[in-house]
Amino acid sequence: MASHIGRRKFLATLGGAAAAWPLAARGQQPAVPVIGFLSSALPGPYAYVLAAFRSGLKEAGYVEGRSVAIEYSWAEGQNDRLPGLVADLVRRQVALIVATGTPETLAAKAATRKIPIVFQVGTDPADIGLVPSLNRPGGNLTGVTNLNAETGPKRLELLRELLPTAKVMALLVNPTSPTIAETLSRELQAAAPILGLQLHRLQASNEREIDDAFASLVRLRASALVISPDVYFNSRSGQLASLALRQAMPAIYQFRAFAAAGGLMSYGGDLTESYRHVGLYAGRILKGAKPADLPVYQATKVELIINLKTAKALGLEIPSTLLARADEVIE
Repeated sequence: MASHIGRRKFLATLGGAAAAWPLAARGQQPAVPVIGFLSSALPGPYAYVLAAFRSGLKEAGYVEGRSVAIEYSWAEGQNDRLPGLVADLVRRQVALIVATGTPETLAAKAATRKIPIVFQVGTDPADIGLVPSLNRPGGNLTGVTNLNAETGPKRLELLRELLPTAKVMALLVNPTSPTIAETLSRELQAAAPILGLQLHRLQASNEREIDDAFASLVRLRASALVISPDVYFNSRSGQLASLALRQAMPAIYQFRAFAAAGGLMSYGGDLTESYRHVGLYAGRILKGAKPADLPVYQATKVELIINLKTAKALGLEIPSTLLARADEVIE
C-alpha cells in the first residue's frame, strides 16, 4: 500500500515538474528579436516590398515568425502619425527599426540614438543630415539610398523627349514630405528652362488633394506630369495611373508598379533590390554588426518601363529611340 502511495506521490511530483518545464525552458531560451517596421504607406500595395525585405532577412539567416518577429507600424498616408508610431516602437524596446522613407527616418532619428535604424531613402542621406557620410555613417543609422530624387530631372527629360512641342508641365509633390518635395522642386525648376519648359508645382497629401491636383492640370494647360518619389504615392500607384489615364495626361513616376498599374512610364531605382539590401543589413545588425560600421548601400540599378498600351490609349507615338532604351515595354 505504501508503495502505491509513494508511486502516486512520485507521479504527481513528476506531473508538476513537467508542467513547469516549458516555462523554465522558455525563460532560458534567448528572446526572439523584434524588428519595428515603420512606414507611412498602406500595407496592401507594399506586399512586394515586404517580400523583398523578408528575402534579404532570410539571406542573413532570419525568418519571420521563427527566428525574428516584425512589428508593423503603418501611418497609412498620414505622416503626422509617424512620431507617435516610432515612440511606441521605442517604448517596446525593439531590437531594430526599419524606416521606409525620408519622413520615417527623420522621425526615427529624432526618437532614439540607441536603437539601430536601417533606412531606405530616395535622397542622399548625407545631404539631408541623416548621416555624416555614406562610407562612415556613424551613430545608430545606416541603410540604402536609391537616389530616386536625383533621377527626377531625367524623368522630366524623358517626358520632353516624348513631347517635343510641349511648353508646360507639372510636378506633383507631397508637402508632408518636405525634404523630398523641396529637393525635387529645386532640381526640376532648374532643369525646366533648359528644356524650354514652364513647370508648375502641385501638392497633395490625401485622396481629395490628389483629385484636385489632377483637375487643375487642365486649367494650367499642362502637357505632362512628373510625380515626386514618395512613400504615400507609392501605395497609390493604381489611383495615380487611373487618374492620369482619365485626364488623358502623360505621366511618369519612379517605380515599375506605376507603369504596371497603367501609368505611361516609370524611371528610377528598383525597390525590390533596395529592400533586399535593407533586409540583409537588418540581419547583419541583429547578428551584432554596428550601423556605424556599415556603409550606406547605394542601389545603382535604374530602369525605364514604358506602357505601350497606355501610350496608344493616349494617342501617343513613342519614339523608337525611347523604346530602344526601355528595360521593359508593357504591351
